[in-house]
Amino acid sequence: MLLQKEREEIVEYGKKLITSGLTKGTGGNISIFNREQGLVAMSPSGLDYFETTPEDVVVLNLDGDIVEGTRKPSSELDMHLIFYRKRVDINALVHTHSPYAKTIASLGWGLPAVSYLIAFAGPNVRCAPYATFGTKELAEAAYEGMIDRRAVLLANHGLIAGGHNMKMAFTVAEEIEFCAQIYYQTKCIGEPQLLPEEELRVLAEKFETYGQK
Repeated sequence: MLLQKEREEIVEYGKKLITSGLTKGTGGNISIFNREQGLVAMSPSGLDYFETTPEDVVVLNLDGDIVEGTRKPSSELDMHLIFYRKRVDINALVHTHSPYAKTIASLGWGLPAVSYLIAFAGPNVRCAPYATFGTKELAEAAYEGMIDRRAVLLANHGLIAGGHNMKMAFTVAEEIEFCAQIYYQTKCIGEPQLLPEEELRVLAEKFETYGQK
């Protein structure tokens, strides 16, 4: 089986999308890019995450051609492929419909630095303009919005987060959802105090060496 490790990770993290509250039903999608082989493992379209097996995960090349698997890949294939073609620092992507990120995105707002945890993604998280799901227009809007960032809100839709591996991409998605919740809650009370740019530069450096190696 091609990309067996990656396909097993897709199954594992697909379940975590649900148990972590980052999506509902069959919404959202995830993928991993194996740069050595030039192949992408992607979650199948419309399949229950708890019923998905490694064999259901689709393997494709960067042209979007299916190399192995009988399932149809996620409708957001173009949105994933554009990052793997253009971003050498991203090898995994997590697209969520998480409630607080989607709430902020439905207002057309970006997410400012309400918490130091925003640094997982960058100094802030932009909101890409609305485009129909599954289109090249959405893929291009997401890519542009995520330049120099690891996450972008998708207007009236959700969030996409990336990382050098699936663990990091999923962490970014979780932390940005938490930041979106904090932003929502502070806006309900008043105006949040935002972190200054100088502190964000310090945080960016610290997060480069965060965690276990």
